[in-house]
Amino acid sequence: MKWTKKPLAEVADFCLGKMLDDKKNRGEPLPYLANVNVRWGEFDLENLREMRFEYDEMDRYGLKYGDIVMCEGGEPGRCAIWKEPVPGMMIQKALHRIRPHSCLDHRFLFYSFFHKGKIGSFGPLFTGATIKHLPREKLAKIEIEFPPPEIQRRIADILSAYDDLIENNRRRMALLEEEARQLYRDWFVRLRFPGHEHVPINNGVPKGWEHVPTPEAVHVNPPSQLSDDAEHWFVEMADLPTGNMVIQRAVKREGRSGSKFKNGDTLFARITPCLENGKTAFVDFLEDGEVARGSTEFIVLRSKRLTPEFVYCLARTYAFRENAIKSMVGSSGRQRVQESCFDKFLVLVPPTTILGVFTECVRPIFTQTRVLHAMSRKLGAARDLLLPRLMSGEIAV
Repeated sequence: MKWTKKPLAEVADFCLGKMLDDKKNRGEPLPYLANVNVRWGEFDLENLREMRFEYDEMDRYGLKYGDIVMCEGGEPGRCAIWKEPVPGMMIQKALHRIRPHSCLDHRFLFYSFFHKGKIGSFGPLFTGATIKHLPREKLAKIEIEFPPPEIQRRIADILSAYDDLIENNRRRMALLEEEARQLYRDWFVRLRFPGHEHVPINNGVPKGWEHVPTPEAVHVNPPSQLSDDAEHWFVEMADLPTGNMVIQRAVKREGRSGSKFKNGDTLFARITPCLENGKTAFVDFLEDGEVARGSTEFIVLRSKRLTPEFVYCLARTYAFRENAIKSMVGSSGRQRVQESCFDKFLVLVPPTTILGVFTECVRPIFTQTRVLHAMSRKLGAARDLLLPRLMSGEIAV
């Protein structure tokens, strides 16, 4: 079956979002997507900001179900399908909104872009020496090959079945994460731990518990030695998640520089510790005793008088993150958390019996989260094997 080939300008409408200018913008404040909110195939909708839009701008810069939102800069070409999880969403200038014509299934067009991103087809279109951009005039010339609509839908159905399972796992991981954090809040913030009715509290501390500075309960950036100059696992800042505990990716690299960490450590990002969902991860992919490296922008937290799971939940609390944010210094846009901010931050240390029961409750949650992440990686790999064969017509559907 012969496929049609046309430039994007002939099969879709597209425009850039609105320039952020607090002094000039007028109208109603509405949430908008920026470059950082767009991932491949999904959106990070935490910590959305607002911009003012006038009535006659809402249609031009607004999103509808099925629109494809694509990064113009940063990682140009990175995109996802908007499915209206938030009403009234707008876009900033760093993003293209692509709205396919009736000849194209929006899911098929997304997978076409996804395939091009995988094989580097966007690269020759980029402008800029340091920061890459995909300007509108270049985007218009991207050639899209497509079969009849029914075949497009079948291809999209096959590929989206994998992504639907991955998304379902992501939601389950988020629920598990919230379950662990809620249990921590109930027991160690609200002090509704088992048997709390029979434990007297003096100055906010239950009898038998201790309030101690963080370094007495948690090792902050503890020293770890690498055995030699061979390759070790390395984790980039971009590989830390925002909505769950799982490190998204690690690669083998030579060298000794960077932060050092082991299984059971918590990685706390010093440059993006926003209150609710700043980048934080739990290390659990290494062999026993193995040491990995990562960005120098991580603060490594290791259990001392607590347990690894307790330390991770502690690092996700509002008070812990607020204390870190208040310590940030540096130029605008490059501020960093100071390690010394934990010296006087008090941690509530429960008796070993309570600590043990809590850990027994949450450890299966951590394990199940890791299993779901591994499943999603396998599903993604299977989808990526099918992608080029489906998008080239090699596999008949």
